Amino acid sequence: MKPKQKIKVMARFKKGKTQLLVATTVIEVGVDVPTASLMVIENPERLGLAQLHQLRGRIGRANIQSYCILLYQTPLSDAGKQRLTVMRDSTDGFYIAEKDLELRGPGEVLGTQQTGMMTFRVADIARDAPLLDTVKEVSELILQSHDDIVDPLIRRWLGQREHYANV
Repeated sequence: MKPKQKIKVMARFKKGKTQLLVATTVIEVGVDVPTASLMVIENPERLGLAQLHQLRGRIGRANIQSYCILLYQTPLSDAGKQRLTVMRDSTDGFYIAEKDLELRGPGEVLGTQQTGMMTFRVADIARDAPLLDTVKEVSELILQSHDDIVDPLIRRWLGQREHYANV
């Protein structure tokens, strides 16, 4: 659909002149139709938790009961089941983000992978999140007090990976 046509269709939908809108995930962001009260998402098992949460957030913006129906294909992978269970059980964006981090992993800080578990040798980013403040304090102390060991430590733990981001 051409941009001008999209604008016309959305205006009609927002005014209530069109009762049904069939769309792709392009409606994930920037659509505000307070009276929208029903969304059906086909193949939600193919989408991530953040995207599903954003889509679901397009409905239920007024004081009208709203429903989001997830039509999935079976068999579901274990990860797919877990994602859909999170969506069924919660509307809390922070909780959903934490679960997304647990399920998909944070990706690489110094690299190109956007998902997957980081290759820490000891830590688990989701499990050890409460320790991050302490780790930050200790690392700042090492940087300030023991600058002679900083480079050897970086090389020991990162190897050549520090060059990924030109750090």
